[in-house]
Amino acid sequence: QRVAIARALLLDPQLVIADEPTGNLDSTTGAKVLDLLLDEQKKRNLTLLLVTHDERVAARCSRIVHMRDGRVVT
Repeated sequence: QRVAIARALLLDPQLVIADEPTGNLDSTTGAKVLDLLLDEQKKRNLTLLLVTHDERVAARCSRIVHMRDGRVVT
């Protein structure tokens, strides 16, 4: 995961899309990966679109959009 993040940030993008970046990781490593993503988001002032099923990960994000059956729900 860390290599994929490094590769994604290499060209200094304005937008990073992360699909379940902590999904296959143990909780300690997942927390470190999420810390890295959120730190880089702030440092680089980039937009981070993070997709997750983990409510603990979502809770650390500044905005949460829920989807059900392919539709945004309020």
